Amino acid sequence: MVGKAPYRHKSGRSQSMGKKPENKASSQVNEEDRELFRQAMQGTRPIQQQDKVAPHRQPPAAHVTTHRFEETIEADGLSDEMQLEGLETADELFFARTGIQHSVIRKLRRGHYPIEDELDLHGLRSDDARTTISRFLNAAAQRQLRCVRIIHGKGYGSQSRQPVLKNKVNNWLRQRSEVLAFCSARPADGGTGAIYLLLKR
Repeated sequence: MVGKAPYRHKSGRSQSMGKKPENKASSQVNEEDRELFRQAMQGTRPIQQQDKVAPHRQPPAAHVTTHRFEETIEADGLSDEMQLEGLETADELFFARTGIQHSVIRKLRRGHYPIEDELDLHGLRSDDARTTISRFLNAAAQRQLRCVRIIHGKGYGSQSRQPVLKNKVNNWLRQRSEVLAFCSARPADGGTGAIYLLLKR
């Protein structure tokens, strides 16, 4: 069987068909790269491959500390002297923190949120009412209540004929971070003598 005849390269040299010329420069560069890589990797160890995956661990449960009521009141720091901007003195009370959606406020004003608990302050002095409100809000937070009602009265029976307790409630509630909004209730739920209170869960 006759082998393939060599073909004539343009340079005049003959080469066999299908055989590529060896690139010595490329081979030399590759060897230099290998040597540089070996030098760079000196003193390192290859990572051993592991088939095992660390098991998923549940985060630790939150630790809830229950304080005595007196300590809680002190931490709340409800003050009668604190002057808050935009404090209404009108007959109807309203407050909403920045960012509360208008649809939420409208729903609260219309009494569309279910009342999950209520507090009646009738007959309480100012100091007793303040501690009672703090206790009520703490209990509501523990129960994760969303909407409650506080009956503060209209204040017409006070000696000064002014809604003293109503104004204090208006001040105190703004100082509590869990209070998102409140407004005077609908006539069927106490009118301007009561408020709907929207709480942060």
